[in-house]
Amino acid sequence: MPGFPQIRPRRLRATPAVRSLLSETRVHPHDLVAPLFVVEGRGVRRAIPSLPGQFHYSVERLEAEAAALFELGVPAVLLFGLPAPREKTPDARRAAAPDGVVQRAVARLKARVPGLLVVTDVCLCEYTSHGHCGLLEGDGRARPGSGREARILNDPSLEALARVAVSHADAGADWVAPSDMMDGRVAALRAALDEAGHSGVGILSYAAKAASAFYGPFREAAASAPAFGDRRSHQMDPANGREALREIALDLGEGADMVMVKPALPCLDLIARARDRFDAPLAAYSVSGEYSMAHAAAQRGWGDLEALRDETLTAVKRAGADVLVTYWARSFAESFRRRRGLD
Repeated sequence: MPGFPQIRPRRLRATPAVRSLLSETRVHPHDLVAPLFVVEGRGVRRAIPSLPGQFHYSVERLEAEAAALFELGVPAVLLFGLPAPREKTPDARRAAAPDGVVQRAVARLKARVPGLLVVTDVCLCEYTSHGHCGLLEGDGRARPGSGREARILNDPSLEALARVAVSHADAGADWVAPSDMMDGRVAALRAALDEAGHSGVGILSYAAKAASAFYGPFREAAASAPAFGDRRSHQMDPANGREALREIALDLGEGADMVMVKPALPCLDLIARARDRFDAPLAAYSVSGEYSMAHAAAQRGWGDLEALRDETLTAVKRAGADVLVTYWARSFAESFRRRRGLD
């Protein structure tokens, strides 16, 4: 095979025009889903210290942010609800309340932002007094410093999660996204949604979700850190790639319409392997730690924030993700519009 000097790969990247023409991977705002945090109260738009540029929104303030994202070309949002602290209970009963903060937010967005795809996170951790993703053995009271592992009851948790999913669908959610990692939760949600007349509501499953150190900023933002123990009994060991593929296969077999790998950057190999093995739509969550570390580096002059953002999203897309769940959604969409002279 002939080589240098006849073959000069630099000719393929010599100018901005040729680089643009030959770019193999392109990220577009239409690929993005924006996570948003909705809280109780009125007139709330409160900065989240652990996630620079992200905010807690009350329901009516959330509408303006969602509408702005949609106008920028971001087609979907993923809602996380924070109840008032006094509403947190061992059984997470407020998670399925028809007048809960997520349910009210869904109804308002579907009425006021036509065309926006509204996806809701389905988990119990924000609503439990102990901060775990499912119901606990015993009374569920936190025992800080006890050193004991939290014993989460799988099947009773499925019943609670199914009630939450149905309440979101009743409010108008287009898709529900179970993030709890209980065994069998996709089948439980699909059965409950169908029985409630919501056969058209999709399920985006957090299928391969690792017990990751990259979730720290989110747990502050969502007030969802466990009061004792950890989540390694249900979230995956980050070392296990074959198990991740098995989890994806199981969720697809139970009826998931789309599957997700989380976190994104530490799992690029899993995204690529999942893309090669499965034909279903594949999402990846570029999580809070990835986002916050880039901001921290940029604040110290250790990197250009927009370049870090674009390279991160491109890497996840190049690995094979169809859909990118990312806190960068608005920032990227604004830059995308500006670069194309659409302002």
